[in-house]
Amino acid sequence: MDIYNVVFYILLFIIGTLFGSFYSLAVYRIPKKQDITHTHSYCPNCNHKLGIFDLIPVFSYIFLRGKCRYCKQKIRPRYFILETLSGITFVVLAILMRMDMYNLTPNKIAEYVFMILYLTFLVLMAFTEKDNRKIEKSVSVYGIVISIGYIVYLCIVQEPDIYRYAIYAIYLIFYILLLLLDTITLKKYARDSYTNGILLTLVTMTIFTQELVTASSIIYVLLIIFFYMVLNKIRMHTKKYRSKIVKKEINKTLPIGFFLGVANFVMFTAILTFEKLML
Repeated sequence: MDIYNVVFYILLFIIGTLFGSFYSLAVYRIPKKQDITHTHSYCPNCNHKLGIFDLIPVFSYIFLRGKCRYCKQKIRPRYFILETLSGITFVVLAILMRMDMYNLTPNKIAEYVFMILYLTFLVLMAFTEKDNRKIEKSVSVYGIVISIGYIVYLCIVQEPDIYRYAIYAIYLIFYILLLLLDTITLKKYARDSYTNGILLTLVTMTIFTQELVTASSIIYVLLIIFFYMVLNKIRMHTKKYRSKIVKKEINKTLPIGFFLGVANFVMFTAILTFEKLML
């Protein structure tokens, strides 16, 4: 690997950590219905506005030793982990998509950008759902918007294919039906529909990663649910777990969206890796 590609991947890593910092902010604020674009970053403990040196991804956490500069409250390590993993993911994704300084064609750049936008959807959907057991409607809408943009892009750059066009039309019809159903459900019961959110997520996943990857992700989650239920049955019959409080903890709803997001990302990157090795 020459110096130009090293610099290229370093830049991608830096951009990835910046996205990771945004993911941390968005995952915290979206469930609270707070602005994620215009409101200045602040410490969630002391509410002090953070300065530029407090907001350098990865390095600020290290230099501040995992504590807020102002109130000395410990910062959750997941921020540091998410920023680092995001940077690594940006680089790995570029390598798997065979991107380097010498083949940056407009189509390859566009494909990479769409995958980053999709990765953003996965992260926001998975981590907000993990903490709140709810698919945020704003995240679902974001997924729909980038999916429509991706379909338009594919229709422009790909060879005409009536079968594939029909599939895209079916996905769009699913979106419309699910959105109508979600609106009716929300109006009738005055709450968000978790099932509709999962279904919208599955349609978005299928558009970006194709039917095989989505089906594999569903199978993975079904296996997790099965083993989780079996484990809970065993735990509920042991003396240690018979109290009402512990039973309530055991019977918490599984974060299906989170597991779907993780499975989809793992399956998709595994396929990209296999394709790269086969070349």
